[in-house]
Amino acid sequence: MSKLLVGRYELVEKIGEGGMAVVYKSRDRLLNRYVAIKILRPEFTKDAQFVESFKKESQAAAGLQHPNIISVYDVGREGNIHFIVMELINGKPLSDVIKEQAPMDYKRCIEITKQVAAALSVAHKNNIIHRDIKPHNIMITEEGMAKLGDFGIAKAVSDSTLTETSKIIGSVHYFSPEQARGAYVDERSDLYSLGIVLYEMLTGQVPFDGDNPVQVALMHINDDVTPPSKLVPGIPPALEKLVMKATDKFQSNRYRSADEMLEDLDNIEFVTKMVGDSVFAADDVRDFQESNRRKQAEAPVAKAVEETAEKKVKKKSKKPLIIVLAVLVALAALFGILYASGIIGGGFSFGKVTVPDVSDLSYSEAKTTLENEGLKAEKGDTVTSDSIEKGKVAGQNPAANSKVSKGTVVTLNISSGKSTGQIPNLVGKPYDQDDISSYVKSMGFVLGSVDYAKSDKYDKGYIISQTPSAGSEQDKDTSIDIVVCNGKKTTKATVPSLTGLTVDEAKSKITGQNFVVGSVTYEESTVYGEGYVMWQQYDAGTSLKVGSSISIKVSKGAPSSGDDDSTDSN
Repeated sequence: MSKLLVGRYELVEKIGEGGMAVVYKSRDRLLNRYVAIKILRPEFTKDAQFVESFKKESQAAAGLQHPNIISVYDVGREGNIHFIVMELINGKPLSDVIKEQAPMDYKRCIEITKQVAAALSVAHKNNIIHRDIKPHNIMITEEGMAKLGDFGIAKAVSDSTLTETSKIIGSVHYFSPEQARGAYVDERSDLYSLGIVLYEMLTGQVPFDGDNPVQVALMHINDDVTPPSKLVPGIPPALEKLVMKATDKFQSNRYRSADEMLEDLDNIEFVTKMVGDSVFAADDVRDFQESNRRKQAEAPVAKAVEETAEKKVKKKSKKPLIIVLAVLVALAALFGILYASGIIGGGFSFGKVTVPDVSDLSYSEAKTTLENEGLKAEKGDTVTSDSIEKGKVAGQNPAANSKVSKGTVVTLNISSGKSTGQIPNLVGKPYDQDDISSYVKSMGFVLGSVDYAKSDKYDKGYIISQTPSAGSEQDKDTSIDIVVCNGKKTTKATVPSLTGLTVDEAKSKITGQNFVVGSVTYEESTVYGEGYVMWQQYDAGTSLKVGSSISIKVSKGAPSSGDDDSTDSN
């Protein structure tokens, strides 16, 4: 191929494609280098809002400079062709690496996750949320470096009026619960998706899979992630805890930033190298690091105390001091053991309590119930629920019946009632029961009754109407009834005047009124010239059913002596 964009970029060959764009290896003639050009599919360029948001977000992404981010060089347009010019990566997407190598070595998984987290750290600090973290958007170079791309596309989709939602449905396995609900997303949403990617690298499979996208989305919202060690033994406990924290359903319980996640990854990597793969859990790693920091900070203070004590007891025996210090160390150790085991809490509240089940209570009722048990309450997310009344508690963290220390904050999600959505437009689509049913189901609705009717507007086999109407807001699982065209309506048309016209003119008039040309006979005439219609089967102005045939007689000209009348037909 030799297509040239904006007189500069020569398209060399297609190297990839997805639901929203096609990627070409291209040569930048101006800078004499090879680049990758992503061209939006034509169906997406028709939405002006999407194109504008896509351009804005891509330009913002172009400002991100980091070794683990695919560089964006240019954003352009030629006619109806909208494109992005990017760094050309010699490598393969992480999705292919997972297919070939998973379950992957956990050390390699940590390495890749750290690189992607470093990329997200830069993006988040520039107020850019990726929204579509998945293995397909992470390239692994031939040198083994991870590079994150496709910033801005998911945001452009969410900002637009685009109805082609099936184009991005493949990302649902990596959606955060808040994305699945259509709620507010932030940095923690990206970290959830990165946790899912890490899970897939470690185990070779995503935590949630189902028969359709809606089912998978509901799993993200409602189901717990199975610990990866249940699938692949030998994963370090610390790394497993990191995965579980990153993929917590509640944003407040996840890592607050990519930097915080990076710190834990660094600590796990360091500790496992020093003491082995399965020694520390995630909390132990943090405690280990924090202990070292405390010891370093406390060393000068301890030295000063010791020096002061020595001055005061110069003439006394050192043995009592040694005994006192030993007792203090022992007490401190005992306190640490009791604290770590949960026997005492940070606020010196003794014992643990059982978290009561406050689901289906109002927030005020749930708060009172929790406070009566020595716990605290705070509002979490607003979530949809098909079973919990609006305004009632639809979820809690920590979970009911779990053991926690007094003073623990319990996050309560509040129901907004049943989930709703916009009815998709089915009118004008060809009717195939399996295809239409699957499409409707992917949007969260159900295909209802199918009736048939005549239509002159639509061809046979196409949907001509639907109930409820497209774009109306309805509860999920609402049935959509459709009517399918089974042929043209029986209509009538007026017979045109044909006498005095040529044969070709008459035939054109007949077919133009949706009639059929009947028999054409020829007779001699002294009134009409040769080749002109002298008679029509039905008078002009007669109303006939569309598709009826109309016969005509055509003049052969004036009679000649000795000639017999004859008849021809076409």
